[in-house]
Amino acid sequence: MLSRLGALLQQAVETREPSVDLLEAFTEHWTGITGYYLEATDESVPARQTDIPWRLRQMLDILVHEEKQRPPGDTGPCLEYLLQHKLLETLGTLGKAEYPPGMRQQVLLFFSRLLGQLQHPLLHYLNVHRPVQKLLQLSGDRLGSGTEKEEVQFAAVLCSKIQQDASLLPYILEGKSVLNGRRAPESPREEGLEHAPGTAASSPPAQPSPARRDSNLVTCLVALCRSKKSRVALKARENLLLLAGLSQEAAATCLARGSALCQLLVGHLCDLYSAVPAGTDPSDVLAMDRASWRSQGDGAGDGGFPGKESLAEFLGWLDFLDELVMGAHPLVADAISEAVEEKFFQGILQPQLLQMSEVAVLGATAVLTGTVRQLRAPALLHRLVLFLLGPHRHPETPGDAPHPLRAQLIDRCDHLCDEISLASLRLFEELLRKPHEHVAHNLVLRNLEARAYLQRGPHGPEERGPPETDPEEDGLDLEEDPYFTDGFPDNFGVTKNPSPSGKGQVSEVVSSFLCLVPEEAKTSSCMEEGGYDTYVHDALGMVQACRASAAPWGWPSSPRPLDSCHPGVAFYEGHFLKVLFDRMSRILDQPYSLNLQVTSVLSQLAAFPHPHLHEYLLDPYLSLAPGCRSLFSVLVRVIGELMQRLQRVPHSRAKLLLVRRQLLGLVPGEQMDHTVLFKGVVVLEEFCKELAAIALVKGPPEGPP
Repeated sequence: MLSRLGALLQQAVETREPSVDLLEAFTEHWTGITGYYLEATDESVPARQTDIPWRLRQMLDILVHEEKQRPPGDTGPCLEYLLQHKLLETLGTLGKAEYPPGMRQQVLLFFSRLLGQLQHPLLHYLNVHRPVQKLLQLSGDRLGSGTEKEEVQFAAVLCSKIQQDASLLPYILEGKSVLNGRRAPESPREEGLEHAPGTAASSPPAQPSPARRDSNLVTCLVALCRSKKSRVALKARENLLLLAGLSQEAAATCLARGSALCQLLVGHLCDLYSAVPAGTDPSDVLAMDRASWRSQGDGAGDGGFPGKESLAEFLGWLDFLDELVMGAHPLVADAISEAVEEKFFQGILQPQLLQMSEVAVLGATAVLTGTVRQLRAPALLHRLVLFLLGPHRHPETPGDAPHPLRAQLIDRCDHLCDEISLASLRLFEELLRKPHEHVAHNLVLRNLEARAYLQRGPHGPEERGPPETDPEEDGLDLEEDPYFTDGFPDNFGVTKNPSPSGKGQVSEVVSSFLCLVPEEAKTSSCMEEGGYDTYVHDALGMVQACRASAAPWGWPSSPRPLDSCHPGVAFYEGHFLKVLFDRMSRILDQPYSLNLQVTSVLSQLAAFPHPHLHEYLLDPYLSLAPGCRSLFSVLVRVIGELMQRLQRVPHSRAKLLLVRRQLLGLVPGEQMDHTVLFKGVVVLEEFCKELAAIALVKGPPEGPP
């Protein structure tokens, strides 16, 4: 019994003695720090040249060593002393005073190391999260202050702790001091039995408080995102992504409704947009590589067009918001998307897009096009699409304009200013490339649902036969056509199930488009260019991309049966197709760049896998209802006008070849009479080959008409 009692006494001595020594050493170092302020005479000596950094490191080492010697969750006397005597409060005050110079940097380092290296949960103690909150208020408010590296490190440690226990977020973010109606403990002794370690902050208030105006973790991180030091900005953005992605609903609610996160993020976006020059050329915007939020400052100092650096910063921040929304909790994602729509789309873009100044309209359309191209997050893309086009899905009627912005943007595709027309067409092409079903439906498909473009009656589409062709009049067979045989897969042009509906087989459809331009107006066969396989290759990529986008949309594989369509509905192709067809009908009188853009948008529409679009844009054999037009009928009228005009131009064939060589850069681009006409002919020929290639790749629509 005596030996057992002796062993217990020895064990007690071994465990208590080091603790006493550690506490004495700990308090000695703290006394040394406070004593400096009593004894120092030169206020200009930097903190790093005093013994303060060394003493702070010694205090931290003592705390880490003490924790390792004690059971998990047990608070040692040194940590108890730090909490009871409010050492962190005092250090925060010294850091705020910045005395000696550089003291804030030392305090930030100590806080970061203390929270990062100690395993004991500290942030739910009032005497910890209150000085942490005050220290955050000093951070991020002075970019370029010299402590940005330490500030972002401090914020990163806090985010890491919050990731481990998301219930800490309200206390770090808002400096809360009340837990379930009770005062937060200042130290473990005060905590007692009411708050077990690690659980004191497990029940944040159900109702988040309004956003604080003071600086906090969110405002600090957003400010550091704007740092000119790329590593600091990148680290801050990564930690914002971490916070936004927290899966706990209470934390997400706190971020979305109880913080200034959305206002700060979108406010910076609006500021960056305002810095982009108003007259930015749309072609310059589209020529830029897609921005990445990780490559801050890549647009700076590399020359290029005026305002490129500002535009790169705007698109880079937009890409960050896009990434943030994609990875965020749904509550946070919706809140950010709503703020972007309200503050940026409606508050800034809409007034600029609706004004009359051509310079402002051109610049706004250019940046809007870059914005459309940049966005990938479904929540943001959905709000942008509805903002531009409206929610309407019922068929259009002539003259109705329920959504003013949509009507204005479409009208500008046929604007008196060619630059605005070109910019607007580019905008719609970018929209059509986005994986959002409402774009194609709102612009085109809702007007094709009833198939009212088809002739009804005894000679309707069900009974018409394939068109009779005269080989001597209609040109070469496909096998003899020099544009048709290059590089085709073996199964191209083969109809799976020829139907008696009167639709031509794929080979007949392709031939109709290829033979549409008369031989005397064709020039590509006289040039050493890539064969038709180039068109097929491009069409294949476009069609596959459209099919991949449309796969989740549930589009039918065959046209809607006519007996289920309401008869007697007057067909209207809709505002968008009307403008495109009107533009297409003037292809012989428009600038070359405009013609390329109009045909590019129409090709994009033709590549979609919806059977009504396929029928309306790619079937030359439609029996059209009276007063209706299709893409093929528009092209036929253009060809008729072309042949009349070519007959009135002397040496038209030679001039046409010269213009094509100029467009290829083979000869200098000298001006001549009828240059616009000849360039229009070149575009027309290329467009017909594009449509033929798309029809070939897509094959016949499946099922009955």
